[in-house]
Amino acid sequence: MKPSRLRINPRVKQHLLQYEVQAKEKGFKVIAGVDEAGRGPLAGPVVAGAVILKHTDFIERIDDSKVLSPNQLLVAYNEILSKAIIGIGIISNKIIDEVNIYNATLMAMEEAVSRLKVSPEYILIDGNMRPKMNYPYLSIIKGDSKSLSIACASIVAKVTRDNIMMEYDKTYPEYGLGRHKGYPTKEHIKAIKKYGPSPIHRITFRVRDS
Repeated sequence: MKPSRLRINPRVKQHLLQYEVQAKEKGFKVIAGVDEAGRGPLAGPVVAGAVILKHTDFIERIDDSKVLSPNQLLVAYNEILSKAIIGIGIISNKIIDEVNIYNATLMAMEEAVSRLKVSPEYILIDGNMRPKMNYPYLSIIKGDSKSLSIACASIVAKVTRDNIMMEYDKTYPEYGLGRHKGYPTKEHIKAIKKYGPSPIHRITFRVRDS
C-alpha cells in the first residue's frame, strides 16, 4: 500500500520543501530522500538512509545532521521513525577497499532504496551522486540543507552509523571509536600508529602525519 499524499506543514521552513513541492507538481506522490554518512572516516562502514515522509508535521528540528547536536539527532531520529518509511543501506570497510568510497556510497544508496517497504515514484539525492536507480531522481548539492526528505535521510544515516561505531568501540576500545566515530582525529591517528589498523579500518585510506 502506498503512503497517503504528502501533507505540507506550514510550520516547516518552506525552503526545505521546495523540491518536494516541485515533485508533487509534476505528479509524483511518493517521494524519497536519500543521503549517506561515513564517506570521510578511516574506519567502519558507509551508511545510507532512504526516507519517504508520510507527512511533515515535525515537532523536533529537522536539518542537515552535521549541524545538529547528539541530543537533537536522537530526538529527531525517533520522530522520523514514527512519521516516515525508512530504508537503510550499509556497505562494509572491506567492500569500500575493494570498490572505492564513491562506488561504495552508490551501493549503500541503492541498497537503502531497495529496502524501502514502499516503492518511491521520485527520489531526491544529496550531493552529485549518480546511483543506478529504476526511478527518476534529482541530485541536489547540499541537499541535506535544502530538502526535508534528504535532511531526514541524513539524520537516519548518521544515527545508524554512530550506533554501529559505538558497538565497534566495545570490541576495539583502544581506538576511541565511540568518541570520533572513525573520523581522522588526532586521537584516532595516534591510536592507529600505536596499535596498527583493526579489522574495521579502511586500509586504502592514507593516514597522514599531520
